[in-house]
Amino acid sequence: MQHITETPTLTAPAGRFTGDVYLNPIETPTEPARLASALVRFTPGARTNWHSHANGQTLYITDGTGLVGTRDGHVVRVCAGQIVKCPAGEEHWHGATDTTFMAHIAMVVGDGDGTAWLEPVTAEQYANALNSKN
Repeated sequence: MQHITETPTLTAPAGRFTGDVYLNPIETPTEPARLASALVRFTPGARTNWHSHANGQTLYITDGTGLVGTRDGHVVRVCAGQIVKCPAGEEHWHGATDTTFMAHIAMVVGDGDGTAWLEPVTAEQYANALNSKN
């Protein structure tokens, strides 16, 4: 057994996020383990760039209210206790609403995290997501 009492809070890379986002690694796998996970905290208005995962991604919302959007314009509003599963290869983004913080545990399975980072979500795309009735 390994008891980890603290993980460092890291500032998320500016080239992959808009706004202030903070990460606490939970699991960086070594063979034979394949699950990578982190607690990710988004300040109001903060969000990921568009991205996809080779083997998909699961998000467990721990706090606040957020948004998860896909290229086809589908947006879901999420809050604590909810889970979103993004299938392998699906281009998506996630982040906080414009008025609330949002935190989630992000989980991916595979060799490395298999993330393909793409362009930022535009202000117009984000505004449309905020106004979405989904």
